[in-house]
Amino acid sequence: MNTATQDTVPDNLELTRLARASATELSQLLRERPESDRAHIKLDGADMVLPRQALVMLRDLLTEMAQGNAVTILPTHAEVTTQEAANMLNVSRPHLVKLLEEGAIPFTRVGTHRRIRLQDLLAYKRQQEEASEAALQELADQAQDLDMGY
Repeated sequence: MNTATQDTVPDNLELTRLARASATELSQLLRERPESDRAHIKLDGADMVLPRQALVMLRDLLTEMAQGNAVTILPTHAEVTTQEAANMLNVSRPHLVKLLEEGAIPFTRVGTHRRIRLQDLLAYKRQQEEASEAALQELADQAQDLDMGY
């Protein structure tokens, strides 16, 4: 029998509020101290030193939690499957395989399976986002030139 009461387990709304407040406070601290490369943390009486990069990651994690998003942390040298890569790019797996075979994204084979380095996948995603932004900007510029009221 579960003896935990609703009061002892924070609900999603409470976690969201806590994550939002923590992310805001951490963002402010990082902005106020741009020269700091580490932070001294006290947790349950134990002193720890964290690098600035860990604080930035923690802020980003808290920001995602505040928005109700699930977060997965992977090292950049990790390899992902074609399905995982397709999910990250929001495309179908067959389309991703086509991109791999065309050489748009480097990959390796492990037996008959394709594996994509997360670093390469993120670089491709960044390139696609930049190309999309440039195309949108060009359309907006054309609309301005044609006095379309946009």
